[in-house]
Amino acid sequence: MLIQYANFVGSFVSVAQCPPADKPEFAFIGRSNVGKSSLINYLTGHNDLARVSNTPGKTQTINHFIINNSWYLVDLPGYGYAQVSKTKRKEWEQFIRNYLLKRPSLQCVMVLIDSRIPPQKIDVEFINWMGEMHIPFVIVFTKADKRQHKKWKVNTKLVIDRLMEEWTDLPKQFITSVQDKTGKESILDFIEQLNEEAFE
Repeated sequence: MLIQYANFVGSFVSVAQCPPADKPEFAFIGRSNVGKSSLINYLTGHNDLARVSNTPGKTQTINHFIINNSWYLVDLPGYGYAQVSKTKRKEWEQFIRNYLLKRPSLQCVMVLIDSRIPPQKIDVEFINWMGEMHIPFVIVFTKADKRQHKKWKVNTKLVIDRLMEEWTDLPKQFITSVQDKTGKESILDFIEQLNEEAFE
């Protein structure tokens, strides 16, 4: 897939506020500071489409981007650590759950996991919840840079092994590195395939 057009549509704090559910949507979510904004910018070829911040928990709304005027890329708030109150975190968790469970145009969720670190309990819990709720998703390992090849190879295997303690078959997995410019084509081809199937 060649992305020729990508534009910010709006930020929303509830499913009711989101754009009409008339186009396929692909949501990106992960633990805070997983490299979500950088990956979105890399995939779309727009360096400033999603704001990149060193402050975990910066994304606080459901952000919609229209891609090629045919589908939405949705940037969801990160789960886990964030410099906000417990009340605010609960609000985020609730409207994220509502979006994931109630958005009819949602085709797939890209669950981002930092390949530089061992399995995190919060990632495992979130993925297991997605499975229990029968929400379609794939796993996207981020920051798999060549210079840290041995580290991310070990960590991705640890994550998969940990998940396989409770799963029979895992959804598709992607390995990405914004620094090394890898993984873009495979993810965009996957999205294109699902879009084609949605209109068959």
